[in-house]
Amino acid sequence: TSRLSPDASTHSYTVKYLTGEETIPVPMGRRNWNRRIRIEGARMNNLKGVDVDIPLNVMTVVTGVSGSGKSSLIKGILYPALKRHIGEVCDAPGEYGRILGDIDAIEHVEFVALNDWDAVEKKLATGEFAAVIIEAIQGVAGIRCPEDTFLQQLRQLTRQLGVVLILDEIQSGYGRTGRFFAHQYAGIEADIVTCAKGIANGFPMGAVLISPQFKAVKGMLGTTFGGNHLACAAAIAVLDIMQRENLVDNAARVGNYLLQALRQMPQLKEVRGRGLMIGVEIDGQASEMRKRLLFDKHIFTGGAGVSTIRLLPALCLKEEQADVFLKAFQEMLS
Repeated sequence: TSRLSPDASTHSYTVKYLTGEETIPVPMGRRNWNRRIRIEGARMNNLKGVDVDIPLNVMTVVTGVSGSGKSSLIKGILYPALKRHIGEVCDAPGEYGRILGDIDAIEHVEFVALNDWDAVEKKLATGEFAAVIIEAIQGVAGIRCPEDTFLQQLRQLTRQLGVVLILDEIQSGYGRTGRFFAHQYAGIEADIVTCAKGIANGFPMGAVLISPQFKAVKGMLGTTFGGNHLACAAAIAVLDIMQRENLVDNAARVGNYLLQALRQMPQLKEVRGRGLMIGVEIDGQASEMRKRLLFDKHIFTGGAGVSTIRLLPALCLKEEQADVFLKAFQEMLS
């Protein structure tokens, strides 16, 4: 999950933040820290090129509903203010109440095939759905990309019907695809965006970005580790490094270099992805190819399904390092 360094979370700047060698110029009380995170949100805006409100500890949305090759449509509501019900909502501080349960239960979720616009339109036309959640690029499913037109139509229809659009950017976000968020390729803005993995360069952390239509109210969400100072320090360091070292641009440039080279290999069935989020479909067992790359060439790759090799290198990858992989991979294919 490291974005910044091939050797996990040992980037020197991150280490300085985590060990206190690099000081953070605010008092360490939770209220002041939250203010600091909002300030750092402006830095994220500069990196990703769009405006978004980033209050801390806002809501739990959904877990575990992203399916292989599918989009998720969620029945019910996120809050009573949206006129329907999902999970358990009770009286609590704040006009929207407090979220008590997640919405993993099968009866609350229906799935449709990715990029099947007719199926999505038919489902949403029933008026039974409060939200749609979709991965900006599906990772574990094999690096499956929603079509830009699909996302654009989805955004238009959900806005027209008052349905919340949730973009899962946990794997595809934070510069992985050559944009800060992968859904930016479609030129849309989501209502909710989920982030994690590379957000703190391997240190456990997650975040939910919400649009201004949602009012963040104190007491809406209770969380034991929310606003963890150490995790927030790592997250701030990551944004510093990404901006200082132009890692989003590097992911776009080196990712395109890799994609072009891979697509010239006739042995491959298909090459999918954007930036440094790449899926390579081979003829045969991906697990065997990955073992050979690891033990014979000392190159570690990911898997996704029977025949897909998943490439998710650090965003600081150089073309010279990409060439090492390309040469080894070509030798294996031959």
